[in-house]
Amino acid sequence: MKLRLRSQRVVQDSSVVAAEVETDDALKPSCWANMPSELLREVLIKIEESESKWPLRKNVVACAGVCRSWREIMKEIVKTPQISGKITFPISVKQPGPRDSLVQCFIKRNQSTQTYHLYLSLSQALADDGKFLLAARRCRRPTCTDYVITLQTDEMSKGNKTYIGKLRSNFLGTKFVVYDALPPNGVTTMSKCRSTRLVGSKQSFPRVLAGNYPVAHISYELNVLGARGPRRMHCVMDPIPATSVKPGGIAPIQLDFPVNNVDYFTLFRSRSSRSEKSMSGPLDDRQREESLVLRNKSPRWHEQLQCWCLNFHGRVTVASVKNFQLVASPEGGEAGPEHEKVILQFGKVGKDVFTMDYRYPISAFQAFAICLSSFDTKIACE
Repeated sequence: MKLRLRSQRVVQDSSVVAAEVETDDALKPSCWANMPSELLREVLIKIEESESKWPLRKNVVACAGVCRSWREIMKEIVKTPQISGKITFPISVKQPGPRDSLVQCFIKRNQSTQTYHLYLSLSQALADDGKFLLAARRCRRPTCTDYVITLQTDEMSKGNKTYIGKLRSNFLGTKFVVYDALPPNGVTTMSKCRSTRLVGSKQSFPRVLAGNYPVAHISYELNVLGARGPRRMHCVMDPIPATSVKPGGIAPIQLDFPVNNVDYFTLFRSRSSRSEKSMSGPLDDRQREESLVLRNKSPRWHEQLQCWCLNFHGRVTVASVKNFQLVASPEGGEAGPEHEKVILQFGKVGKDVFTMDYRYPISAFQAFAICLSSFDTKIACE
């Protein structure tokens, strides 16, 4: 009995010593904790400015993960893709691209697993290693097809913590709806097709309502030219106003992924009451007129090649019916210079490799969803 008590005493004494050592270490002041905030800000600004491309840009993300104060400073320093043209944090895939240039990306398709991966191009090569951005998995159902879009490649399902949206088609694959997991502009009404679901507390968005909020409608028109003619598509971007493509126009922007119910209502800034009405139910004709509409840029017939041609500026190398360029449809038939700019282009460069380039006012998530709609076979349109 005495030996056992002695052993317990030794264990208890050693634990006390260990606790005292840990306490002493915790009380030791850190050189970073004592750094003046002005100096810290200057250091972080230098890091952000010096690392403009991936993979070096991972150090910017690492700085944001040091502590809360560092994170808040980095969130102020790092500009949105619209201003900087850089994709840094995961929220960047939900924010509009730059106005004056196209963000160059590419999509890799795996036909055996029915998965699609979106990468940010790191060089001018048509297919480099790239920086992974988004993943999608095709789910065939009796009456429709779903493409579940997530921030990671593993466990690609709607119940996963990295789920951010999906694309759903009709039975014929001629009409699609893009759904966002979170409502744009602080809209709280749920789509009628799905019930509200509460995400678990251990997931990325604890205590935030996740569901299906329609943000775009895509339709493919009947092709009277048959297989020889290019596909004709029509995209209505519900939360984006048509005036966003004009000089000084503004598109809604998501500032951060909300982490609680308070942030859910404060981090989304409503640009207009029109957006709130458009999410509450089916869009009427007036609301559709106010939304941004994207249409195919008309190709030209090449006599020597005997095919329809578009100028992709070297970003597309393989002829395919899936290739397209989208521009803003003019309001009231009055086309301006802003309606000639390509907002999204998608084309084939290999057996399972496709380029995807986008710009303001759409985001990488929206562009990716539109491009996914092109992968389905459309017997009624070809």
